[in-house]
Amino acid sequence: MGSQPWPVNGLLATLSPATRDELLALGTRRQYRPGQVLLREGELSTHVLLLVQGCVKITATAPNGGLALLAIRMGGEIIGELAGLDGQPRSATATAAGTVRARVMPQTTFHNFLTRHPDAALAVGRTVGAKLRWATRRRVDFSGYDVPVRVARVLAELAGAYGERTGSGVEIRVPLTQPELAALVGAAEPTVHKALAKLRRRGLIVTGYRQMTVLDLAELRATADSAGE
Repeated sequence: MGSQPWPVNGLLATLSPATRDELLALGTRRQYRPGQVLLREGELSTHVLLLVQGCVKITATAPNGGLALLAIRMGGEIIGELAGLDGQPRSATATAAGTVRARVMPQTTFHNFLTRHPDAALAVGRTVGAKLRWATRRRVDFSGYDVPVRVARVLAELAGAYGERTGSGVEIRVPLTQPELAALVGAAEPTVHKALAKLRRRGLIVTGYRQMTVLDLAELRATADSAGE
């Protein structure tokens, strides 16, 4: 597992090889089929999942009763750690987007591991902080930026966290559909389509079915930092 290209902000990428190998050996190995729920909003379970391979979509119930897509999680990251730490009901639902392999750790196993490895405890704290910062930025974006800037901001962050450099640019290794991207951005799908088309015309991105490559990450980040038009 040491050569696996874990997401740069994910837990496994921040641990020493010995600590990472120990964590990967904990708990029970599980495989989830596409569409299977790993964690459900409101349930009282306290186990923690370490994603080893695959993609998971995090959703929560919106005030209108629909589902809001909150985030994407990939192999190398943990999910369910909040309930694993405080024992409160699950705040969101995690659903497999394709085949997912994970290690399922009981709360006590997770706590004992963190006690033995203070560096890992700090790393878990950093990942929780990063998730809260992402959520805060999305709330600010929804009220403070127009849709093209919000699209650029989300794509720049996904490229930074889940991007893999290729010959043409940075491929975002997240199988997002355009409706799902619209949900992350918090905008109507047709408006997001227009924003993506504008980025394509500027030569900043190329898109395909569940695939996106950023051709000019520096310019995309400049667009993300702008006030929009």
